Amino acid sequence: DVLGYERPTQLRGERARLVGLVLPELQNPIFPAFAEVIGGALAQQGLTPVLCTQTKGGVSEADYVELLLQQQVSGVVFAGGGLFAQADAPHDHYRLLAERNIPVVLVNASIPDLGFPCIACDDAVAVEQSWRHLTSLGHERIGLVLGPSDHIPSRRKLTAAREAAQASNGTLPDAHVERAMFSLEGGQAAATRLLDRGITGII
Repeated sequence: DVLGYERPTQLRGERARLVGLVLPELQNPIFPAFAEVIGGALAQQGLTPVLCTQTKGGVSEADYVELLLQQQVSGVVFAGGGLFAQADAPHDHYRLLAERNIPVVLVNASIPDLGFPCIACDDAVAVEQSWRHLTSLGHERIGLVLGPSDHIPSRRKLTAAREAAQASNGTLPDAHVERAMFSLEGGQAAATRLLDRGITGII
């Protein structure tokens, strides 16, 4: 202490009352909304949120996990499109949190073998309601815009859309499904391709 050395983390004792809030970005308005609600709820519990936002070519999710572990955080919330939402992405840093018994909550998708609690929309019901709404308006050529093929919520939506199409005595051809990165430009390009194929309603 006298010489200014940092104490080894395992000797620090009790965890800090900090909770990591890991978000993929802040451009999409849903993520600042998540940060506001989750941050407010944590503060009411006497915990301090530590905001970790990934940047292209910058600090990765795994790097943030390492930094949070160094800070002796009491828990971590992953909200939105982290690597946990991608089936084929590396999940080692989540396993590290599990091994250290750090409480973790995932928003939007789960990692089946780690048993972390998950809060998510019921994607199947959302798609079914959307499909029913569009068919009630008379649409027969309905298209679907999804994220990348290994994005777990997108997989749930695709399964639900195929079931909804069958339930209304139709099918969902591959040509009616477009994939895009989660950005305004990606969505616009995907929607344009669907419109060019004669799609009249898009989920």
